[in-house]
Amino acid sequence: MNPVFSSDRFVLKRQVFALTGKLRFYLPTGDLALFCEQRMFKLREDIRVYADEGKTREALAIKARQVIDFSASYDVFDAEGGEKVGTLRRKGLKSILRDEWEVLNAQEQVIGLLFEDSMALALLRRVALGNWLPQNYDLTLGEMKVADFKQRFNLFRYEMEVDFSMDTPRQFDRRLGIAAATLLAVIEGRQE
Repeated sequence: MNPVFSSDRFVLKRQVFALTGKLRFYLPTGDLALFCEQRMFKLREDIRVYADEGKTREALAIKARQVIDFSASYDVFDAEGGEKVGTLRRKGLKSILRDEWEVLNAQEQVIGLLFEDSMALALLRRVALGNWLPQNYDLTLGEMKVADFKQRFNLFRYEMEVDFSMDTPRQFDRRLGIAAATLLAVIEGRQE
């Protein structure tokens, strides 16, 4: 496993004015940790996350199970070891009003939930304010919050703080968290 996944904090930045979706994860020191360039014109989503901008070392693969799926499921694989890390499954109907995802382990068991902060703010974003009101997501394992995904307001690019520091026992696999942040940024990019 890539040692970058031992970090508890990242800042994800996505270029707004680019032909392809380019995501960069930075460590708190400002150093580039991970890079992702979304492929255009793919029928089935196949997202690759690399350890460098030159795309010489693949770190994660995120693959959609089907071409079109209202309740899309994305399998997450560790590219170095090849093993399946888990799955992120969007809860289709519930995500109309407020984004909600199930987090599954490698054995397809639901272990957690990723959801938009509040129903009221989610509705306000969808009906009135759109991207002017930044999104915030919580990720829980049972009742325990293990991650926070907080979008920063920025006119020129999409930025999200990814924070796993509340998971002091390190129960949650950071690779799944990075995949979740990637999917949120990619889907948010389409909605803009």
